[in-house]
Amino acid sequence: MRWIIDHSSRELLSHQVARCVRQGVASGELRVGEQLPPAAELAAALSVDRNTVLAAFRQLRDEGLLEFRRGRGTRVASTMAEPAPVAEAAQELVAVARRHGLGRGDLIRLIERLT
Repeated sequence: MRWIIDHSSRELLSHQVARCVRQGVASGELRVGEQLPPAAELAAALSVDRNTVLAAFRQLRDEGLLEFRRGRGTRVASTMAEPAPVAEAAQELVAVARRHGLGRGDLIRLIERLT
């Protein structure tokens, strides 16, 4: 699996790590039950802090994509509900809106008007 992290990007590093996992699941490179690398090892390989990787893993656990098992590590729990490109586009939309001073309510009204 390819882990691509852009340290010069404005996107949070933890979001980039989470995106890599989502893409791996969506492409079939990561399958349900497959174990991810330990957070410390992945952090060292990506030149990020271990807490950055843990934050990404916790986010994905909260979304139901990953599960933590004591002694068995972090594993893929399920496939994603939404396609990775849609989630990535939504994240980019939120980032652009924030840069232009738009809040959550503004985005919701915009999306409702467009759909």
